Amino acid sequence: MSRSLVIIIVVAVLLIGGLFFLSGRNTEKQPVTVEKVVPLENLAN
Repeated sequence: MSRSLVIIIVVAVLLIGGLFFLSGRNTEKQPVTVEKVVPLENLAN
């Protein structure tokens, strides 16, 4: 095998492995509840 073919195969394997690794990660975050005090003047409008 030529050196360039080996380099192309290694890069392709790393790229495909990286895609599988990133697709398997859990990136979903739970929503955070923030409570704020609302003045009554804002509710009157």
